[in-house]
This record gives sequence, structure tokens and C-alpha cells, in this order.
Amino acid sequence: MRKQRIVVGLSGGVDSAVTAHLLKAQGHEVVGIFMKNWEDDDDSEYCASNIDFIDAASVADVLGIEIEHVNFAADYKDRVFAEFLREYQAGRTPNPDVLCNAEIKFKAFLDHAMRLGAEKIATGHYARVRLNEDTGRHELLKGLDPAKDQSYFLHRLNQAQLSKTLFPVGELHKTEVRRIADDIGLPNAKKKDSTGICFIGERPFRDFLNRYISKAPGPIKDERGRTLGEHQGLSFYTLGQRQGLGIGGVKERGAQRGAGDHSPWFVARKDMEKNTLWVVQGHDHPWLLSQSLTADDASWVAGTAPVAGGYAAKSRYRQTDAACRLAAGANGAFALDFPAAQWAVTPGQSAVLYDGEVCLGGGVIASSA
Repeated sequence: MRKQRIVVGLSGGVDSAVTAHLLKAQGHEVVGIFMKNWEDDDDSEYCASNIDFIDAASVADVLGIEIEHVNFAADYKDRVFAEFLREYQAGRTPNPDVLCNAEIKFKAFLDHAMRLGAEKIATGHYARVRLNEDTGRHELLKGLDPAKDQSYFLHRLNQAQLSKTLFPVGELHKTEVRRIADDIGLPNAKKKDSTGICFIGERPFRDFLNRYISKAPGPIKDERGRTLGEHQGLSFYTLGQRQGLGIGGVKERGAQRGAGDHSPWFVARKDMEKNTLWVVQGHDHPWLLSQSLTADDASWVAGTAPVAGGYAAKSRYRQTDAACRLAAGANGAFALDFPAAQWAVTPGQSAVLYDGEVCLGGGVIASSA
């Protein structure tokens, strides 16, 4: 590979640190950028970007590269967080990481890197980019570590973005990334992975939403119409949710231990018009299973929709690929039919389509049946 000026998004985590190391070892001119994208309560225990910046700066020092601190907080609030809140208020469950990647990491960050004279950018995502010699298009591939693959979160990237992007750790397993970090003495080699909201951190989620969305309590009902309790506002619940319902002790009077009435409760439906939360008992209750879904706001990596036919799809991140048939619709909409019923298909989440290891793109789930 020709030696290039590459700007790496250094988050303070081990994946981006090893990304920078691998590129520098290949002889590239590597510059690090630390993105600060959240300022509200940034000194709290849940979101301390100053600690992450210290880790990123320590990595840059060990690697002998420059690092710049850049503030994209206004962009994040306007482009990502505002949409995040709108979706929750509408009763859907958005995936902020998908929007954050499309709007911040591969738009605001990419634009800034190009202004710095970068030829490419790189991040610590577990995915891969391949130029298809036959079509001349860039393909987004799954990361080689199936347990860490992040192509689902990157499915909205387009040809222009992928042509400027490198994902070095996508070629590795996480254990190898940790080993490399330890071998070269990176200070964050054993730092735990972040699992919180993109740039907002790990925190009690309902308490966090309470600051931005007003409570609107209403009834919790089961499929027979019995009122079992009171919810705190439909925005705070998602389909398939089991914890935090406050009705764990509700059972049919006289039910025997081990009977179906002792099964756990799950959120199955949200009626926004009547402000009612519907719950069912049992993981495999019919209300939790769907044979099809519709999605809109489609974004296809190739720039055009795939032809109708058989593919695989994920309707949530932590899910194995499910066989499906694609029917493309008008105005960025599409439908997926599944031979095997899918569990807790959730409006607001992303339905992402795959052809083997190639991520084709996807859209936002609107409904399921």
C-alpha cells in the first residue's frame, strides 16, 4: 500500500489505539483525533470524556504521533441526539450508534480530517472495506471476529465515505487486538470495552431520558385486558423488555409453581393513542413473534437497492443472520419476509441486509406482522 496521511479517530479505547499502531507500522503518516461529542454532565461518573482523552493522549505519546482534540458536541446534539429524542417520544426505540456513525464519525469527523490534508481516515470498528474490481464499488464486509462484527452499525455508510475509510482491526479477532496492545505496551491494553450510548456513556437509561422526556404514566395490560400495573411513560420501554416492569409478582390466583402463569412478563406492544403498555407472559408468546417487517429511510451501500430475492438480515444487533426475502418498495421503503419467525421486531431499530459477508445496507423498522 502506498504511504498515506491517515487520520485515526482515537477514542481512548484499545481498538482505535491498535488501529493507529498498525497503520504507523505500515509506514503511514498517522495523526490522531479525539472527538468530544457530549458536554452535558461531562464531569459525571457516566461520561467523563476527559479521562478518555487522557488515555488517547497517552496512546499517542507511546506511538509517537500527534493528537488533536476536536469538539463536535453541537453537531452531535443537532444531528444525532435530537433525532434520538424524537424517536423515543414517538414510541420507537432508535439506535443512536447507527446515526452517530453516519452523521458524526463518517461525516463531521471525515470532513475535518480532509481539511487536515488526510487521504484516508481510520477507526477501530470491527468491519472491513473491499473494492469490488468487477463493479468498481466499495463493499462493506463483516469483521472477521463474529463476536465483535460491527457492520450492523455501519450499514448507512455510502461509497464516498467507504472510499476514504480503513478498518484495520476488522481483519483481527479481539483477543489478537488485546495481545498486540499488551505486546507494545499500550497503557489502555486492558481497558474494558464501552457498551453505553454512543458518546453519552453507560448510565441508568431511564433516569437519563427523564431529563429530556416528560413522564406520562398509564396502564400496563395483559392480552386479556387485565390491568396489572402502571407504566412510567411509553418512551421508557422497548419491545421484548423483561426487566423494570414492576409486575414480576403478578400471577393468576391459584397457579401452580412451574405453570405458564409463572412465566416472566415481556413488553409486547405499545399503544401510543391510548397510552397503554401491553405485556405478555413467556418468551415465545405469539405477540412477540413476527414473520415480516417493513422498513423505510433505506440506505444502500452500493447507492442503489439490491434486487428483490433471498438474503439474510438482522433486525437487532445481537442476532444471528436470519434468512429472508426482500421486496423493494417506493420512496426508500422495503419489506422483508422471514421463513422463521423473528423475536421482538422493534420499530425504530435497524433492519440490515446481508449477502454472505457483504453488508448491503438497510433501513429503519416501521412495523412488523
